[in-house]
Amino acid sequence: MDYELVEITFDNVEKAYEIDRSDIPEAFVDGVPNLIENLEYGRDHNCIGHAFLINKDERTIGTILLGEGIFWDTDPLDLKDRDFYRLVFFVLDKNYRSRGIGAKVLEETVKRVYQDFGECPIVLGVHKDNKDAARFYERHGFKKTDFMEGNDYYYIREL
Repeated sequence: MDYELVEITFDNVEKAYEIDRSDIPEAFVDGVPNLIENLEYGRDHNCIGHAFLINKDERTIGTILLGEGIFWDTDPLDLKDRDFYRLVFFVLDKNYRSRGIGAKVLEETVKRVYQDFGECPIVLGVHKDNKDAARFYERHGFKKTDFMEGNDYYYIREL
C-alpha cells in the first residue's frame, strides 16, 4: 500500500489542515471545521463508522469519513426506514489526485466499514457542478438519483 489509513481522533484531526485543497470550492467539499463537527456528532450519538487521515510519506494527504446514516428531513423518503451509511467527508490533496489513491482509499474504507459493522447502501451528496467527483463516484458503483439537497445531487451505492 502506498498510503496509510490512520483513525482520526480529536488529538490528530488538526493534521487535516495540512491538505492542499486550494482548488476545491467550499461549496463542493466542506472544510475541516465541518469534519470536526461531524466527528463530534458521531461521538455524541454513538454512530458507527470509520474516519481516517490518509497519510503518505509521513504527510497527511487526505481524509475520509464513512459512517452510520442518520435520516435527515432533507433525505429522500425511501431512506427513511432503512439502514444506510453516509460518506460525509472525502478529500484528497490536489497533488495526489489522479494517481489511483482515492479509488483505493474509498474501497478500503468501504471494506473496513462493511467488515466491522455490516453491509448496507451508501449515500453521498455531490455538488451539481462538481463533474470530476460525479465521474469518480459513478466509476465506483454510485448511481445519481433525481433527488437534490440544495445544490447537491444524491448518489447511492446499493449492495
